[in-house]
Amino acid sequence: MTSSTTKEEQKVHQPPHTVADEGSDKGDKAKVKAIVSYWGVDPPKISKQDGTPWRWNCFRPWETYSADISIDVKKHHFPANFMDKFAYSTVQALKFPTYMFFQRRHMCHAMLLETVAAVPGMVGGMLLHCKSLRRFEHSGGWIKALLEEAENERMHLMTLIELSNPKWYERALVFAVQGVFFNAYFLAYLASPKLAHRIVGYLEEEAVNSYTEFLVDIEKGIFENSPAPAIAIDYWRLPADSTLKDVITVIRADEAHHRDLNHFASDIQCQGHELKDYPAPIGYH
Repeated sequence: MTSSTTKEEQKVHQPPHTVADEGSDKGDKAKVKAIVSYWGVDPPKISKQDGTPWRWNCFRPWETYSADISIDVKKHHFPANFMDKFAYSTVQALKFPTYMFFQRRHMCHAMLLETVAAVPGMVGGMLLHCKSLRRFEHSGGWIKALLEEAENERMHLMTLIELSNPKWYERALVFAVQGVFFNAYFLAYLASPKLAHRIVGYLEEEAVNSYTEFLVDIEKGIFENSPAPAIAIDYWRLPADSTLKDVITVIRADEAHHRDLNHFASDIQCQGHELKDYPAPIGYH
């Protein structure tokens, strides 16, 4: 990921890490004591370009970006052969139970979607990493590209949980679905990476459609267009007065880019090539 602000970020080493130690009285302020470590790994103190402290540990200023919302969100890969039809049918079969369960509860649906969508990039990147080690060869950048995708999807989830707190049964559903999907996708990628990427391409198409429906309901006033959370404003470099509609718009754009990347990865392999033969679109979103 690239950023024009990389060189301008102020990075200064801070004193040893600190933690809060609560006093015996509730009215007393928390006492702060240093964590002393033999290893001397002091986290850097990072500031924004304007000098204000950077508040997030899960991502840094140079990992932020402005989403390309001009991408075509209506593109669809027509299933032309048996593999494509199998992948498309699989995704359609998985789609209907979730739609029936969530109906128009868009926020809950989106959170479940992101817990699943963050899995393929991690699995694919991990397996390509192991393949690169076994064969003593480069990956063409695809390891990094897939791990970027996984991290980007995870950041979608970190943004959504700032807006809604899932109920216990939704958390249980996530736990079950993620466990099944991780292992199923792991086996699918081992058996046929091109099929696995095609399935993800179609999953991302459905994600784009889901977020489009979310946006329609926001515009109709069915879903409140609340202010954007601070994490979204910093991660996507959004204006300070951005709203939920702006957040969903950039998330949908990210999903469209993931759609293109995975269909492209499948096309490369369907044409008899290996991913390492073609430079990965690192930082594509």
